[in-house]
Amino acid sequence: MHDTASRLETLINDYLLQLKYISEEKLSQKPSPAKWSKKEIIGHLIDSAQNNIRRFIVAQYEDNPFIKYDQDKWVALNNYQHADSSLLLELWYLMNRQIVGILQNTSAEAAQRTCSTGDAHTIEWLAEDYVKHLKHHIHQVLELEPFAYP
Repeated sequence: MHDTASRLETLINDYLLQLKYISEEKLSQKPSPAKWSKKEIIGHLIDSAQNNIRRFIVAQYEDNPFIKYDQDKWVALNNYQHADSSLLLELWYLMNRQIVGILQNTSAEAAQRTCSTGDAHTIEWLAEDYVKHLKHHIHQVLELEPFAYP
């Protein structure tokens, strides 16, 4: 879990400055009415962080909790499209700092406990998947080479 926490910490520190340089206009632009803007993608990553914090914590004391969420509804109901971009970026960063701390403090034994998101996975697997998911979406926002994520 320490390696995953380290990778996440490096990613958020490396990407934060780059994200702050994107103009408000570019962050708010929607590629189509049905697609998320960059701002909404960042909001989605905040929602993902919230739900994964819950998974990483609850799975350590409950047996295979079921924690799933409707990402489109979360993005819409949080109204990220009209949120202050600097506050979104700060929240994204702070939520991920919290995840780094949680992962650093998760024992090897606890990392093998499971949480269901439809399928049961270990906390360790969920943490690895979380980092891949974050990198995939940040590459979209920053218009970097696509990072494959299922």
